[in-house]
Amino acid sequence: MSDDTVFFLLYNYRISSTDSQDTDPSVLINAHFDSPLGSPGAGDCGSCAAAALEIARLTIDSGWVPPRPIILLFNGAEEVFLLGAHGFMRMHKWRDSIGAFINVEASGTGGPDLVCQSGPGSWPSSVYAQSAIYPMAHSAAQDVFPVIPGDTDYRIFSQDYGSIPGLDIIFLLGGYYYHTSYDTVDRLLPGSIQARGDNLYSTVKAFVESSKLKNAHERESLNFSDEYNDERAVFFDYLTWFMIFYSRRIAVVLHSIPFIIFLIMPFFSRLLNSGLYCCFATFYDFAKGMILHATGILLAIIFPVIFSILRLLFSSYGMNWFANPFLAFMMFTPVSLIGLLVPRIVFCVFPLSQDVSVLKSSKEALSDEARFWGAFGFYASLTLVYLVAGLSGGFLTFFTSASMLLAWISFHLSIKFYGHQSVRSTVFYVIPLIPCLTYSVYFGGFLVQFFIERMGMMGSLPPPYGYYIPDIVVAAIVGFVTGWCVGPLISICSNWLARSSILQFLLQLGVIALALSSQFFPYGTDAPKRVVFQHTFRTADGNQVVDSSYDFAVADSNSLLFLFKYAPEVAKELHIGPDFSFETAKTSNKRTFMVLFPVPFLFSRSLKFPARSDEVLKRYSHFPHLYTNKPQTTSSDGSRRVYLELSVGSLEEVWVAVLNITGPLSSWSFADNTVPVPETAEGGPPSYICRLSGASHENWTFWLEASNSGDLRVDVAVLDQVLVDKAKKLKRLFPPWADVTAYSSFMSSYVF
Repeated sequence: MSDDTVFFLLYNYRISSTDSQDTDPSVLINAHFDSPLGSPGAGDCGSCAAAALEIARLTIDSGWVPPRPIILLFNGAEEVFLLGAHGFMRMHKWRDSIGAFINVEASGTGGPDLVCQSGPGSWPSSVYAQSAIYPMAHSAAQDVFPVIPGDTDYRIFSQDYGSIPGLDIIFLLGGYYYHTSYDTVDRLLPGSIQARGDNLYSTVKAFVESSKLKNAHERESLNFSDEYNDERAVFFDYLTWFMIFYSRRIAVVLHSIPFIIFLIMPFFSRLLNSGLYCCFATFYDFAKGMILHATGILLAIIFPVIFSILRLLFSSYGMNWFANPFLAFMMFTPVSLIGLLVPRIVFCVFPLSQDVSVLKSSKEALSDEARFWGAFGFYASLTLVYLVAGLSGGFLTFFTSASMLLAWISFHLSIKFYGHQSVRSTVFYVIPLIPCLTYSVYFGGFLVQFFIERMGMMGSLPPPYGYYIPDIVVAAIVGFVTGWCVGPLISICSNWLARSSILQFLLQLGVIALALSSQFFPYGTDAPKRVVFQHTFRTADGNQVVDSSYDFAVADSNSLLFLFKYAPEVAKELHIGPDFSFETAKTSNKRTFMVLFPVPFLFSRSLKFPARSDEVLKRYSHFPHLYTNKPQTTSSDGSRRVYLELSVGSLEEVWVAVLNITGPLSSWSFADNTVPVPETAEGGPPSYICRLSGASHENWTFWLEASNSGDLRVDVAVLDQVLVDKAKKLKRLFPPWADVTAYSSFMSSYVF
């Protein structure tokens, strides 16, 4: 992006007292109102702009005068590589005054409004913890967010420009409608906007009243406290009732305690009465108990995965659970429980190393003890691993291990009155675990639902294994959550659960769910299948159409063959017969969908069908065209500069123009003359990609510099949101359960 770039669709409002200065530390609320191609954008991100507007209204109507300025940034260019936030931070006079920011986002239509990222430092999350009315934040989200495809304006404010402390708050559920035509106001989840607004208003007030709010100059010149710079604080909410927050220093001590207890417990319980040898024998039994528990957790994940693969071998399509999430729990939870109980069934008699006669205790009591402390050691070890790795999600296993310790004390006291095999003793073990189990079920259920919704946009992975991946992922997540929720109970409750009648019931339940699953269709209007329909025109000289085709792609594992099978009207229109297959069809490569870069990396086995071009020739007099607007220049070092001009012709609704440049490119007039890291696709040469977003009344002018006399090849793709009548008719033939993103792409190639 060059220095003379013009930014528009940036609306900035500043709420402050009459005597405030432009340099006063301020709080920024950022919300984008643009939506992706073909989506009304009620959730992403009309809900964000609405919340920010309501903050402005409430601030003014309440008569509250903020002690520091509040800046409201409404930008219309987030979906195109965060250009709106980039433009503000590059060019606006208020950029250096920002002392904290809140980026409001949505990857769905509601649900938990989760703090997914916080920083730099722990101060922003600390402010949120103290002020949010319905706190929804997990430091564990910061561990996984960087590996999830996607990005938000948070990166621009907190990392790329200014290192401003801030929060990234995102709607995470309702992902079925994310970036689809179904993202409408009536599908916003009830109560979500109100909870977001309450939290946002309270947090903004806390930020502007904080003594730690500093502008850019003050942040650079002052040395902040360790608390401000604590990068890995631990925080989490409990059912949105309250929030727990503690620093990294406290976490180092607190999260080490369970593992220390696990190490010293054999010596504490045996050394005085039974000697050192018995201590090591006890520790050996505890270690065996930990291995058996870890094996059970692993099998709780593996068994559902195997079950999912077997189901697909006898099913005509996958992802039956996509529109019916309860199926995932019905199919995979019983099988996961069986896997969790297998070690208890196989080792019904625990292989004790301790001498029962010396300890004067029953085998049942010693076995229960070894199983419990083995399970406790498993969670304590995971907590320590999280800590050593520098991650912030260790509170999950720390909470589990701490709750298990309380449960063991309760159980140990109860057996003195009721005995080991008493139901009452087991109940006394379970009661202290209820808060932990409640949290695990709440958070685990949310996690499963989140992943199920995301499977509809994870991409069409290459065969032969891509078809299995979504089912395997969901099965593994359900198995993990089942192990997490039930694992703390197994060591004591397995005496009652590992019975043949219960195992038979679980197995029958899984088989019934397997049989029923084939009766459920994967998609519906509340869980649509994402389809990309591109009407491709290959043009030459700005006024000729060399080729025209319909190109289709899908964004999940059920291929286009599935789509055409269950959309017979579309198949008929495209003249698809019963013997149609990928082997006989024409395929489209990723370069065909270049105008959507980088989305085409999600596509595989895209298909091409011939289309007529007479309608577009009547509609448009000129097509996009790239040409030189002045003679090229050559430097003394042999490099040459080519001056180009891009016209989008007479296209009516241009969304984006994409340039794919190959050859000895050494510099260009975009992005401060910095050439990005090249992309490669399908064995092609290294490519430099540039996106020119939106329509313009003037042509785009720029220059490219080649390091030598070799040819520079420029492939141009321009996306026009207008479809010709024939393509519109074809789009209308798709069933309601298919959300079709349709557009026209004009492609041309040039060599300079």
